[in-house]
Amino acid sequence: MASNNSVKILEVFRVTPLRSSQASATPSSLPLTFFDILWLRFPPVERVFFYETSSTNTSFMDSILPKLKHSLSLTLHHFLPLTGTFIWPQDSLKPIINYTDNDSVSLTVAESNANFYHLSGNNFVEAVEYHPLVPDLATSHEQAPVLALQVTAFSKWGFCIGITTHHAFLDGKSSTMFMKAWAHLCKLGGNALPLVPELTPCFDRMVIKDPAGLESIYLNGWLNQDGAHNKSLKVWELKTPPGVVRGAFELTRTKLEKLRQLITNILEENNEQEQPVPLSRLILTFSYTWVCLAKVEGQRDNKTHLVINVDARSRLEPPVPGNYFGNCLTGCVAIAERNDLLGEKGVAMAAKAIIEAIRSLDYGVLKGAEKLLSLLLTVKEDNISDRVFGIAGSPRFELYNTDFGWGKPTKVEMISIDKTGAIRVSETRDGAGGIEIGVVLNKNVMEEFASVFAKGLEIL
Repeated sequence: MASNNSVKILEVFRVTPLRSSQASATPSSLPLTFFDILWLRFPPVERVFFYETSSTNTSFMDSILPKLKHSLSLTLHHFLPLTGTFIWPQDSLKPIINYTDNDSVSLTVAESNANFYHLSGNNFVEAVEYHPLVPDLATSHEQAPVLALQVTAFSKWGFCIGITTHHAFLDGKSSTMFMKAWAHLCKLGGNALPLVPELTPCFDRMVIKDPAGLESIYLNGWLNQDGAHNKSLKVWELKTPPGVVRGAFELTRTKLEKLRQLITNILEENNEQEQPVPLSRLILTFSYTWVCLAKVEGQRDNKTHLVINVDARSRLEPPVPGNYFGNCLTGCVAIAERNDLLGEKGVAMAAKAIIEAIRSLDYGVLKGAEKLLSLLLTVKEDNISDRVFGIAGSPRFELYNTDFGWGKPTKVEMISIDKTGAIRVSETRDGAGGIEIGVVLNKNVMEEFASVFAKGLEIL
């Protein structure tokens, strides 16, 4: 399908951090931890934040863009490693990020002829229509940038900010911290003020301990992937399947409460509650979405898997600071029989499997982590027949609070799920306690998913 979004590149800026009279104590290179190395060649993470304004192209270029550029320079002063480059020196056992005071971040400025409300609404949109709104992060075997940004203006009605980040340096919490710090300084009028503690990044790699030797396991896993480029930094180039569309769905707070009651009743009837079940909003959302996807996706394997990313900062021993900047993700895998999910008690069976997976973290958040890379590589090579669903994002990021001074985003989309097939989750824009879900599916499958999703909520 052809894209209806024609984007014209107006200029590409190189934005450097604003220099201050105080010498920076940040080192000129930063090592990767095993949390980072796990994602070394995974595709970049791409997001787009849409903002509604009534500005013309002239006022955008004369007012909005200068504010964004200046505040970005201020923000990069606090996030210097984001201006750097991944390299893997021949005499180094692992990759590092090199950066200097003169390094910069690419900021592409563009204009689009697309309908702003079409792209920022909740209707089904061809996935490829969003691709011109995020910048490329060109990687090679020898080096890779950390971050690229793009600001795209729409005629009369708004603009969007696209961010592409290298997965081997930023997890979702870190990229959100950066965006909120940028928004915070922009909204303050571009003043060089200290950041609030929760937006001040901690780059101290010594807080990450590796008693199980995961760094060596992951490094060896990557080194054994390619014969000619053992130390390659080139990321996987996954393709968006043809004919897929993007859809957004919502579970309101009221519907989540009804789901909680339904699942609780079923588990009690089946004597499945050995201890109180912590049915959080996320467990409810994962369970319901997993069941809906199982009902509409074509494969019919005996088992289906749901991979759940887990922020390990507070779960490590000792805990890592909440403002630690870098990857600090682990995961757990919920496994269910497909027939169980398709049955009349499917959502409760899904919840039970998810709860069991999350409870496995109580035995150690890194228990089984030595197998993570080999599992991810196996899934990537499609050497398993079981269907695997993944989760991307979190409502805890509060993406809709990323206000640059022009109000909340109208919509926040994760573009990279086009290629990975992950389920996007976030808070809802209204802040009323609901959860927003994004999926990318073939158009016919999406229509069936929407029907199944809506009908399931009607009978609650």
